[in-house]
Amino acid sequence: MNLDQEIKKRRTFAIISHPDAGKTTLTEKLLLFGGAIQTAGAVKSNKIKKTAASDFMEIERQRGISVATSVMAFEYNKILINLLDTPGHKDFAEDTYRTLTAVDSVILIIDCVKGVEEQTERLMEVCRMRDTPVIVFINKMDLEGRDAFDLLDELEEKLKIKVRPLSWPINIGGGFKGIYKLYDQSVNLFEGNNTEIETDVVTITDINDSILDQNIGEKDANKLREDVELIEGIYDEFSITDYRNGELAPVFFGSAVNNFGVNELLDKFIEIAPTPAGRPTDTRDVEPTEDQFTGFVFKIHANVDPRHRDRIAFLRVCSGTFERNKFFNHVRLSKKFKFSNPVNFVGQRKSIINHAFPGDVIGLYDTGNFKIGDTLTEGENIMFKGIPSFSPETFKELVNRDPMKSKQLEKGIVQLTDEGVAQLFVQDLSNRKVIGTVGELQFEVIKHRLLHEYGAACEFQPIKFHKACWITSDNEKQLEEFIKYKSIVMYLDKDKNFVFMADSAWTLKIMQEKYADVVFHFTSEFKMEKAFS
Repeated sequence: MNLDQEIKKRRTFAIISHPDAGKTTLTEKLLLFGGAIQTAGAVKSNKIKKTAASDFMEIERQRGISVATSVMAFEYNKILINLLDTPGHKDFAEDTYRTLTAVDSVILIIDCVKGVEEQTERLMEVCRMRDTPVIVFINKMDLEGRDAFDLLDELEEKLKIKVRPLSWPINIGGGFKGIYKLYDQSVNLFEGNNTEIETDVVTITDINDSILDQNIGEKDANKLREDVELIEGIYDEFSITDYRNGELAPVFFGSAVNNFGVNELLDKFIEIAPTPAGRPTDTRDVEPTEDQFTGFVFKIHANVDPRHRDRIAFLRVCSGTFERNKFFNHVRLSKKFKFSNPVNFVGQRKSIINHAFPGDVIGLYDTGNFKIGDTLTEGENIMFKGIPSFSPETFKELVNRDPMKSKQLEKGIVQLTDEGVAQLFVQDLSNRKVIGTVGELQFEVIKHRLLHEYGAACEFQPIKFHKACWITSDNEKQLEEFIKYKSIVMYLDKDKNFVFMADSAWTLKIMQEKYADVVFHFTSEFKMEKAFS
């Protein structure tokens, strides 16, 4: 199979949602339909001891939440699907933001009971920033939730995107009887409490057939016919072009926990979702069909398997063909590397691969050579754009509670912050270490992992900082003056860039006015400043 054919058979997407909307459940059901797993794990059930296939960190198993992006590959109807399951918790939003740079489309899950929530809006903003195609799956239709038309109105109002339902629910909650598929005018009837793949779904191919009345009752059948007539009257026809341009979101309804609506979603997804797309670099756009290999690292994870202390860099292949044991150019280091054991993933299971193609996400065993955003090529010196570190919102000082384990603590905090879920800032004068995160939960995760993966005990003491600001200036004299004047709150990040820790919005404003030639950046990728400000 040639490169063009390999590209056409691939779909790479992320699942995003507010916590508890059913993201990990849907992920597992997609794997179930794809044959990648045999039984779905129950994330929050203490009675079922199997854990979710996509949650491989111990703390995720304990808390029943996802705190790190998981990568899973599986085949469905001869299409190779690369699925990235992202953290839903807002404290780990930055990991999700970076993951969205590595995918070509998104499935956004909405809880029909709660509707559009705050974190959903934030995630959608990032999708709109890149015109990422979005499919909406409204979940938990077997629970007492919101009216379907009200949910569509809320999607358009809060997410600022046009929607077009491709399936439609027959009632909701205890009266939920199934879905009508508008794209092929057929009905699937809900039988409920289904934990395996449903094989005996009642299918009706004509909404006006009296068999529909016999199965769901005359009242519900007439209501469905009225709803469908209204949908066709007020919503535009589905346009695959508008969807792929990020201008229109098709909407599906279902119940992931019952495997209902998942098959329809997956079938339509592989039909309409885009194949791997090009990516911008600092000099040009890279197209997937180019012969020369390129790819970028969007995530790093230490201790994927704690028994082996492995560190894996997750790389998105952007063009050409990745080959095992072939030397590639590490652009930032200007060094050649080859990889003898590249892998793909299904949750905790890893398989060594010999080749990878555009759209694939592969794991590269790493001894500390990679940082998030690094580019690999067959020789060209380019760097992919749009993979920044954001200014943290919460800061705490790292305190060692066991001086005998100082080396372990040092190694652990460096490796864990390499993963990108937190940032390490070191005061040059005192070697004081400050960790910056998006939220409180990350500190709990870091503390847990330092103890259980590195044997290092620590505490975090709150410190009053408002914002971390990377600083640059063409006026070297003014920059030096500012650094000297603010030396007590001047830190270095892991790349030895100067970072000013402003204690308040007022202080930051005064410094910006006083040092007009100093530029205060709120992401580490200065060229993308406007996109994320």
